[in-house]
Amino acid sequence: MAWWRYITSKKFFWPLVALAALMAFNLFFTPHFFRVEIKEGHLYGNVIDIIKNAAPIMLLAIGLTLVIATKGIDISVGSIVAISAGVVAMLLGGDLKGVPKYPLPFAMGAALVVSIVAGMWNGMLVSRVGMQPIIATLILSVAGRGIAMVTTNAMIVWLYIKPFTLLGQGYLLGLPFSIFIVGFIILATALVTRRTALGLFIESVGINPTAARFVGINAKNIIFWIYAFSGLCAGIAGLVVCSTVMSADGNNAGLGYEMSAILAVVLGGTSLSGGKFYLMGSMVGALIVQTLTTTIYAFGVPPEIAKVALVVLVVSLLQSLKFRSMIAGLFGKRGLSV
Repeated sequence: MAWWRYITSKKFFWPLVALAALMAFNLFFTPHFFRVEIKEGHLYGNVIDIIKNAAPIMLLAIGLTLVIATKGIDISVGSIVAISAGVVAMLLGGDLKGVPKYPLPFAMGAALVVSIVAGMWNGMLVSRVGMQPIIATLILSVAGRGIAMVTTNAMIVWLYIKPFTLLGQGYLLGLPFSIFIVGFIILATALVTRRTALGLFIESVGINPTAARFVGINAKNIIFWIYAFSGLCAGIAGLVVCSTVMSADGNNAGLGYEMSAILAVVLGGTSLSGGKFYLMGSMVGALIVQTLTTTIYAFGVPPEIAKVALVVLVVSLLQSLKFRSMIAGLFGKRGLSV
């Protein structure tokens, strides 16, 4: 009985159960779902596609995990993805010969700088002006689409720069290169937040910003830079998205990504009320969202239903401490023991 209570109390447990349940469902009802082949020197199959397609959501979820931990929210990340894609596309240009207007590192760096500035704008409105996070980021969510459209001259900009395809279409050691980008960002973020006091400061601000200020934590600066970091993550996601389709569409790039990323963070165990955060849980949450979307596509159901599917409701309920305690109590009454 004690072991069951201990396991079910872990935030990481229920997302893994949900992911395993989705995988088990596909094992029985989706033909060849787990078939993995080697084509052109890399792995190919549904599972590989899920990992590849989940990469942008994972990148957004990393930044949003820290934002939500501060009791904030950022619904502008989808628009920042479009802005980042638009900037890099316009700087590289659409030369059919594959000759970029500006060097690739400069174009990518400029896109990331613009994304960070966008995040800093959100951070300034929230931490300095004192606006509610959802209102502050809603401004950029709406205006950002317009900025992306202006950046691309309201056109779909196509790219023919082969080295740029590495980010979204390339492979390393048989796996999508984008997942290595996610791995680097999540590792760096985990080291900074778990091996230094920064993670504790972020959680303190989310739990009680007034108390955090009284013990000497500069809550405003932490919130400001966390939103800037969220912008950076969205900018990297924008590069990956642009590289995947080799085009930039200011109107559609990153559309709806913010909802998927927020859902991934919540499914991963981080509460919208702020406080403790779980980076690896958010990564599992992103895999749940992408696996669910892939499953919905496989059955020919409109993908919008993925957001209201029963599995989302169930997993969200399992994030409730009261609900988990009730489930654990039910098993305890049946006298389960080791």
